[in-house]
Amino acid sequence: MIGIELQDGRALAVAVDEDGRVVARATVDNPHLGTAANDAVAQLTVGVDGSIGVAAAQPESPAAVEALDVVGRRFAAVTSRRLVASGTAAALAEAWVGAARGAHDVAFFGVAEHATGGLIRGGVPVAGSRGRAASLAWLALNPVERDDYRRAGCLEAEVAAAGIVRRLVWRIKAGDRSRVQDQVGGDLAAITADQVLGAARAGDGVSISVMRDTAKYLGMAAANLVAIVDPEVLVLGGIMATAADLLLDPVRTEIGRRLPKPMMDALTIAPALLGADAAAVGAARFATPTLPGAAS
Repeated sequence: MIGIELQDGRALAVAVDEDGRVVARATVDNPHLGTAANDAVAQLTVGVDGSIGVAAAQPESPAAVEALDVVGRRFAAVTSRRLVASGTAAALAEAWVGAARGAHDVAFFGVAEHATGGLIRGGVPVAGSRGRAASLAWLALNPVERDDYRRAGCLEAEVAAAGIVRRLVWRIKAGDRSRVQDQVGGDLAAITADQVLGAARAGDGVSISVMRDTAKYLGMAAANLVAIVDPEVLVLGGIMATAADLLLDPVRTEIGRRLPKPMMDALTIAPALLGADAAAVGAARFATPTLPGAAS
């Protein structure tokens, strides 16, 4: 099984065996995602004779459709080709071989360059009528109306990598002093989310404050998701897993503040296990002919 995740100017391809193990992996940077996907699959050190799944933040986009078509035409032996939203794919992967293995009702919530979500109900991925279910980037958590909320969604604008950086820059411009300024020689445009995370770990007060606010937004969003979906397991991915030392406990606390105790007591919260491979692994699983059809 081959799974591909289309990212911003990049394609990640994995070959997965029937037990969900990644046996080959390739990443290609190219703004033309069809070419990136094709080249990434070509670099895998295995034959392609089963199924191909493509995960994308917007699976109905022309770029995603083209990528699936380009790869499918290259490998005539492929028996099944499917597109899926990245969050749905990640949820499926974590339920298959990750943090929610064996659970039948799973919610996935991840934040990195983007905010993504996915749902599994009765072991079946819930895609929605147009493949947009669990579009968590658009959760409205702030009554203020801003242009970046309209472009990317309120949640993503606040908690994705660019949002974290933006909030730190705002604090610096307002007069707060952060050691991150020294790391970039005063060039605020060069600041990255990883630098903010590193500074928070090192005790930088402004970065700590920014990450506390980030955890509050993440916890509110997760609580909203749980209140609507009522999953067995909530899997937290992206920075909530890779920076669990900074975020996992504060996000848990915020979820607990927002949900009634019986709901919280019945919920299992787990950091994602599959890391950057999750969406590609889930895309591979989604494309297999034996997987039950996606629920709407």
